[in-house]
Amino acid sequence: MQPLYDLNAPKKATNLSLNSDLLIKSKALNINLSATLEQALKEKLAHTEAEKWRDENKSAIRAYNDFIEERGCFSDDFRTF
Repeated sequence: MQPLYDLNAPKKATNLSLNSDLLIKSKALNINLSATLEQALKEKLAHTEAEKWRDENKSAIRAYNDFIEERGCFSDDFRTF
């Protein structure tokens, strides 16, 4: 499986606008903003890519499910459950 992004890409400084109270409370708890945002973006990217894949393959998934419903699975005769 291909990685979602280049893990070895260099870091790049950026400017963000955040809720000031959220920023104050996060800093008070020593939350690493860069690491936290990077993790959140990675999770969002993975979720978005998964949704995109499902949308792109919706018809094939539907066709496979219809085929199995109509003809069954090849291993149906061998299952013990």
